[in-house]
Amino acid sequence: QVHLVESGGGLVQTGGSLRLSCAASGPTFSTYAVGWFRQAPGKEREIVAAISTSGTNAYYADFVKGRCTISRDNAKNTVSLQINSLKPEDTAVYYCVADLPEGTWHSVRWADYHYWGQGTQVTVSS
Repeated sequence: QVHLVESGGGLVQTGGSLRLSCAASGPTFSTYAVGWFRQAPGKEREIVAAISTSGTNAYYADFVKGRCTISRDNAKNTVSLQINSLKPEDTAVYYCVADLPEGTWHSVRWADYHYWGQGTQVTVSS
């Protein structure tokens, strides 16, 4: 079982930035595609970003493209999400996810991922 623990959430003003981090347990982190989902109150979970095992390929949802960067450090078993120019609509619980079916490295479907963390709250004030 892989454990994922998110951190870095908090309260930030509109236009500010946050860097979310996810720490993973286990020796097989480098074999997993990883990513971030978010869920706002009353809404469905949605993909934010994903990154391949090597870190060379990345996917971004349209609503964060141009102001978001996903990265990973396989030596430290971590994945990060840098979000700039935050908006009130970015307010949500952000989840770290990992591991996809064979032959894939990203998916927009939450259920395709085998592991997920408890989430970290991001609140953007106006």
